Amino acid sequence: MTTVRTSEDAPDPKPEPAKSTRAKLLDVVRWFAILLVIGLAAKSLASNWNEFWRTLSEVAWQSSVLSLAALLAAILVSTWGWQKMVDDLGEPIGYARGAQICLVGSLGKYVPGSVWAYLLQMELGRKAGLARARIFTGSLIQLGVGVVSALVVSLLAAPAVFSHSPRAKWLFVLIPVGLALLHPRILTWGTSLVLRILRRPPLAHPLGWAVVGQVFGASTLAWTLQGAHLWLLANSVGAPGFGGFIQCVGAMAVAMTVGTFAFILPSGVGVREVAQVAVLTASGLTVGQATAFAVASRVMFTVADLLTAGFAAGAARFANRKSASA
Repeated sequence: MTTVRTSEDAPDPKPEPAKSTRAKLLDVVRWFAILLVIGLAAKSLASNWNEFWRTLSEVAWQSSVLSLAALLAAILVSTWGWQKMVDDLGEPIGYARGAQICLVGSLGKYVPGSVWAYLLQMELGRKAGLARARIFTGSLIQLGVGVVSALVVSLLAAPAVFSHSPRAKWLFVLIPVGLALLHPRILTWGTSLVLRILRRPPLAHPLGWAVVGQVFGASTLAWTLQGAHLWLLANSVGAPGFGGFIQCVGAMAVAMTVGTFAFILPSGVGVREVAQVAVLTASGLTVGQATAFAVASRVMFTVADLLTAGFAAGAARFANRKSASA
């Protein structure tokens, strides 16, 4: 005879262990850090808002919408590359979970000193059950591969950038060195060396061509989409054409790379605009128009960062509630 167990016969679920004081304190610190970076991002948004709207009033709304869409796509593609790198270093985490860590953590770049983005990503990864060293390693490798990709793409805007910033030439000397460093064996050795210096365990397995290629391809596509974002704004009034599009792609690669290493400033403020203005003026825009579009681009970057981070956090929270109720 088969016994049917009713809900009254089912054993009570085990209560979740209470959080320790240290765990509660870490949760408070994480939330404080997230609120701080959101506040600083909002401050950056508000400080340029009036000029942003004045600039967009001269741009067709279709161009503005497509420009923001290209920027959102660039962020999502870059996040995919980051997630693939982190997946290669351990148990796969998937895009949704990776996006929450990467996108929310990346808001730390609005705090002066870009290192805060990586620290926040590590803390969010730890909260999700991943080792801080794994998150740091994934971000470190993606940064290195992304910089090499940017240097290659930057050649598209070399003449315009050099004419306004002669010192930028030293960046392109690094291209052959950077491409050589992307060899999986050399990249594995270099990453393990950095981890050893930081007193962290080396990579569990050598990196392969597949994951390096995925990260490089994602970075290159992200630069292209960011260039399309800038070109859509400029093309609406200056008609720079296809040649202008090529230059905008190279300019965004230069601007974002230089901005990354200007880590004293929040999100490379003031640095990326130099490259953008140089290329836009070379495409036929006046200095005033180019400067206005550079400011509009920065504001749209902030909007896109907040939108993608908010969506990723909301989606993760919804997924957690759904799994808890199940």
